Amino acid sequence: MNQDVNPVAGASLHVDWPEYHRLIERLAVLVHESGYEFDSLVCLARGGLRIGDVLSRVFQVPLAILATSSYRQAGGTIAGELDIAQFITTTAGDPAGRLLLVDDLVDSGNTLQRVRVHLEQRYLGIREIRTAVLWYKDASALAPDYFVEKLANNPWIHQPFERYDRVRPGELAQQLRNHGSPAQADGAQERTRTSTPFGTRT
Repeated sequence: MNQDVNPVAGASLHVDWPEYHRLIERLAVLVHESGYEFDSLVCLARGGLRIGDVLSRVFQVPLAILATSSYRQAGGTIAGELDIAQFITTTAGDPAGRLLLVDDLVDSGNTLQRVRVHLEQRYLGIREIRTAVLWYKDASALAPDYFVEKLANNPWIHQPFERYDRVRPGELAQQLRNHGSPAQADGAQERTRTSTPFGTRT
């Protein structure tokens, strides 16, 4: 079920890894329950990469990647001109038939609308395009076909992978030397729970 979210005006929405993955899984269920059987899956890099990867695995449809970029100024918070890559990266040939176009969010709606036109003009074998996102901002001029949360007040969304926009390799090295990474700690806990000399679970 789609959900309306109403953060305080001007507020930010912070999303951690567990919630991020739950949102992707909810999106997969929405598409599945709609009965839409798509032949091609195109995700927009970079925001839609992780979402597209999961949906590609769940629906067993090859993943195609199309790079776009519009957020460049002021640390990526101000939209500039939209660039769309000339080619799609895929091992499955040109997209055709029914297509699912995936991104993380629809903000103004400009990116999804222009990419949709780009795909229809460049790949004549496409018969239908539906769009799927995690977040649908209320200010968008374009309504996606599938979304998990509709956001009033248009908050800035802080996604969990964005920490890597602010950390450099030397800082990562120092963090790992001092504390280890959260991913390492999680892996160590999992190994402790599931591995014993005799193969039994603890």
